[in-house]
Amino acid sequence: MYKPQRESLLGTESTPTLHNLPFRPADFTSLDGALDYAAQGDTGANFYTGRGELYEVLPYSRLRKESITLARKLLGMGLQKGDRVALVAETTPHFLRFFFACQYAGLVPVSLPASVNLGGHTVYVTQLRGLLESSQAAVAMAPTGYLSFLSEAGEGLGLKLIGDPETFDALPEPDVEFEPVQPEDIAYIQYTSGSTRFPRGVMIEQRAVMSNLAGIIRHGVKMGSGDRCFSWLPFYHDMGLVGLVLVPVASQVSVDYLDTREFAMRPRQWLNLMDKTKATISFGPPFGYELCTRRLRPGEASKYDLSNWRVAGVGAEMIRSETLTRFAKALQPAGFDEKAFLACYGMAECSLAISFAPLFEGHSTDCVDGDHHSDHQEALPIHLSENPGRARCFVECGQPLPEYEVEIRDDNGLVLPDRQSGGIFVRGPSVMAGYFNAPEETAAALSGDGWLNTGDIGYRVDGSLIITGRKKDLIIINGRNIWPQDLEYLAEHQPEVRIGDALAFSVPDPDDGEEICILVVQCRESDPNKRANLISRLNRLVHLELGIDVYVELVPLHTLPRTSSGKLSRSKARQNFMESHDLTGLAVEMSDQLQLRQSAI
Repeated sequence: MYKPQRESLLGTESTPTLHNLPFRPADFTSLDGALDYAAQGDTGANFYTGRGELYEVLPYSRLRKESITLARKLLGMGLQKGDRVALVAETTPHFLRFFFACQYAGLVPVSLPASVNLGGHTVYVTQLRGLLESSQAAVAMAPTGYLSFLSEAGEGLGLKLIGDPETFDALPEPDVEFEPVQPEDIAYIQYTSGSTRFPRGVMIEQRAVMSNLAGIIRHGVKMGSGDRCFSWLPFYHDMGLVGLVLVPVASQVSVDYLDTREFAMRPRQWLNLMDKTKATISFGPPFGYELCTRRLRPGEASKYDLSNWRVAGVGAEMIRSETLTRFAKALQPAGFDEKAFLACYGMAECSLAISFAPLFEGHSTDCVDGDHHSDHQEALPIHLSENPGRARCFVECGQPLPEYEVEIRDDNGLVLPDRQSGGIFVRGPSVMAGYFNAPEETAAALSGDGWLNTGDIGYRVDGSLIITGRKKDLIIINGRNIWPQDLEYLAEHQPEVRIGDALAFSVPDPDDGEEICILVVQCRESDPNKRANLISRLNRLVHLELGIDVYVELVPLHTLPRTSSGKLSRSKARQNFMESHDLTGLAVEMSDQLQLRQSAI
């Protein structure tokens, strides 16, 4: 845990929301320039414990001073422009200091996950080692609690130094001049979550990230000098880093932080601190809103005042309208306005943001004939369908940011019209320079004329972008497109199952080459009859809603693998399943489940 510095202790006072520094919406050429300007004011970053207590205040003025000092120390080690500096990204002031020190020194920060609980000691060390090797890091820093893992991961890799912040602070500070930062310089490397493969290092140039920050501030959330941000998102995730670390600096607004692990244990602290700090802007993935709703006690909402919350951003994963509606209804007594919801779409390969729904209109959905969409890849409005099947409603993610081009293409590269689903391709000023040290993967994702294959599938309606899923996640059964999220949604809304405790995918049937749909569910229930009931119930629901058969497997809690950003890893789960099961005999087991389903009807 970060130890507060004596000079930072300002009683219980956080950095102010209102200040006299003229507002500038990211009109800088580089991140160090953004901090230089923000440091002239009184705003900054504030860090809270899991119990809602302010434990550290970091004004941007002090952040700049300490970052410059640290930058000189890093260069004094003999590091050269462009060298990578790996940082275990715990939610502390240390990460901010090191990140911006790299900006001044011309070095490239690489955020590493602070997530040892995702798979245990060995898994975490292996993950860190893979990222250190991939990034070819010259030095690496971890807060004290993570240093032993990082040191083990870095053994034999030839790094100049692996240490905690105190180790780096003890280095001599030479009198060195900083080279001017250029627009084409790499600002940072952001590793993808690794949900479909080993994480890839996304290289983001200074001009790219500054363009995206300007788009977010000016057009996405229309930020002003009276705004204040709050975040519980990890610093190693693009929404957490770009959206809630760099955006506040580039707009000179104060920001309040709660560690991601603390949020997971006490999700209502999000609400408490939004009330306490009077923050106006906060983002989260849908599961965060769902978790808050589920943990809220009857009558508790009225004790919060969320009337200041003007932008409740939602993205990073598939958005379900029901999740947002439940949250808004539960928090209405707290003054939460459902029009605050702001659906957005983005990815690390585009710095962060690609599109935003209209501000202050809440979330909008497009309801289509789900069966027709699966069979024909056409998003036919349910009311226009001659033979309406099950309705499937998608949340609209709005218009692309200015200067962005978006195309929906079929498998042959043909641009599709409105309401035809296909691959989403994006071109714009904040698209990545490429994947670090991975020319083949770069060429596969990024064309010579700047078009990025996002790997996502969606369609457009009157210019608004609608995301239907990841192409690699798609399950094809008897020629029909089945989205795994639909199966997971059905599982997660059973009383025995929690949000984020289900994964769906397909495996090949060795007998006929067709795909077998698999639904793996974490379940704490131990009673054999109750477990059998859950399996039979899920089988019936999937068959009723989607018209397919599924093999359901119940596993203990904390079994499903996760990515570095904490998301469930579908590819790893599939790999684990195929390694641990006899696929030849799977059809027989599946037949037994179907017989139970029939007998229960």
